[in-house]
This record gives sequence, C-alpha cells and structure tokens, in this order.
Amino acid sequence: MAAASISSGRPGYDTPTGEFRILNKELMHRSNRYENAPMPYSEFFTSYGAALHAGGNPGEPSSHGCVHLPPAFAKKLFTITDVGTPVLIGA
Repeated sequence: MAAASISSGRPGYDTPTGEFRILNKELMHRSNRYENAPMPYSEFFTSYGAALHAGGNPGEPSSHGCVHLPPAFAKKLFTITDVGTPVLIGA
C-alpha cells in the first residue's frame, strides 16, 4: 500500500471518476492535444487519453483531466502495475 498527493483536472477539465483498468502504458508519452507536453510514466485508463502520470502537483486541481503524481511515486507505480490493473478514481 502506498499514498501520494495528486493534482486532478482543473475546472472545465474534470478527471473522470469511476472504476477503470490500465489500458496502455508509456514510459515517456507526449500529449497529442496540449503542445507536446511531457507525460512521463503514463498509465492510460480511458480511451480518450486520461492517464496517471508524473506532473505538476501544486496542491490544487491543475491538469487537463489526468491525475498528476509526484515523479518518484509515478515511477514506482509504473514499475508495479500492468495493463489491466484496476484504477479507482473517486470524487
């Protein structure tokens, strides 16, 4: 078991909630929608691009719908999960 602070989707870019599974993993993804923004340790859980990944964590919602994780935590999580691993996103 582990815990970390996160930054979710800012207003207008809400992070989806519910039960998901990791659909795809990429060590270093670049956003197709947001100016090639880096998304290290990406673990996609929706078909439209929402992912768990390393990113800014200012203590408030700041993403475009993804779940931003502290870099060290995102790296660790990436190494212990597989495609198909359940993901639960709560409100």
